[in-house]
Amino acid sequence: MTAQQARFANVQAVLFDLDGTLIDSAPDLAAAADAMRLARGLPSLPLAQYRPMAGAGARGLLAVAFGMTPEHADYMTLREEFFCNYERSLTQRTQIFDGVPELLESFVNQGVKWGVVTNKAERFTLPLTGSMALFATAGAIVSGDTTPHAKPHPAPLLEAARRMGVDASRCVYVGDDERDIVAGLAAGMVTVAVTYGYLGAQADTSRWGANATINYVNELLPLLQFCSTA
Repeated sequence: MTAQQARFANVQAVLFDLDGTLIDSAPDLAAAADAMRLARGLPSLPLAQYRPMAGAGARGLLAVAFGMTPEHADYMTLREEFFCNYERSLTQRTQIFDGVPELLESFVNQGVKWGVVTNKAERFTLPLTGSMALFATAGAIVSGDTTPHAKPHPAPLLEAARRMGVDASRCVYVGDDERDIVAGLAAGMVTVAVTYGYLGAQADTSRWGANATINYVNELLPLLQFCSTA
């Protein structure tokens, strides 16, 4: 057994980030921000301009739409406007990444628990996941405000492991942002970085310290050696 194989041996649960890892929500997030530009008589921006910042939520999308930072006097007002826009269209354009349903089905068939840990607020996470059949088999769905701390703090990951009844050391955490890897390592989990998500222009996954990196969802399963949770 190689060193990498040893890290992934006896996994009992797999946790995922949500946006940019399981689902492509960038089109709905971008539309919420772009609607704000249009309402102010500004020209629409292409999705490609918004996409790299989709993982940063309101902060990232408002930076693209208006060059606005959280320090701006109007930031909180515009952030709530963005939230309301997004809340009205959570799943209009959002798609599941190719290969994700098949991957999760394989987990269920093998009796492996899986769950979601996202920095998206429960205000959005719960209606979004509740409306998509994909999440019916999730053992835990933890949002950015479920615990007192969001990622990169390990608290939400530890809460997900607790809810699933699995030791954190027997969990793998998969995400498309450096904060995911920092949180996973701090929680004592094995970590996997994905390159197909919302990587910013300056992102270098090789510097994140993840235990493995994958370019496609179907590359995850061969890494895992499941141990029965029975």
